Amino acid sequence: MPTTHATRAGLRSRAVARVRAASCALQAFAPALDLGIRLFVASVFFRSGLTKIATWSSTLSLFENEYAVPLLPPEVAAYLGTGVELLFPVLLVIGVGTRFSAFVLFVFNIIAVVSYPDLGAVGLRDHQTWGLLLLVTLLHGPGKLSLDHLLVRRLWAP
Repeated sequence: MPTTHATRAGLRSRAVARVRAASCALQAFAPALDLGIRLFVASVFFRSGLTKIATWSSTLSLFENEYAVPLLPPEVAAYLGTGVELLFPVLLVIGVGTRFSAFVLFVFNIIAVVSYPDLGAVGLRDHQTWGLLLLVTLLHGPGKLSLDHLLVRRLWAP
């Protein structure tokens, strides 16, 4: 019987060692995944902002006739919305004020869903995906491939 117990203990310790090694290997990919999430979400919002400035008269018409942005006049909402879509994705990509930028885009995403009643199931699913990815960045932080990380290391280094 003692050999069976020793064999099980040996198997268990090897399994634990393999799980730890796999976990460390996966951790090496975390910074790239954090950056990939930021790049993906930022590209969606930034392209939308570029579309708005490319056809400004259409953008104003959409805000006047289609979008039901609460509390703001349509022209002000168009300027603010376009500004958010052009500024905060850039901050998200370079990783400056990353959590704040993710929060602003998260709230903006919610406002977009609420303001456009004809979004449809596919559009709603897209917005849910973007919201979830923004929550990952908001709650997890920007990761090591960001200026925020570099600044924190420089400012709080011993």
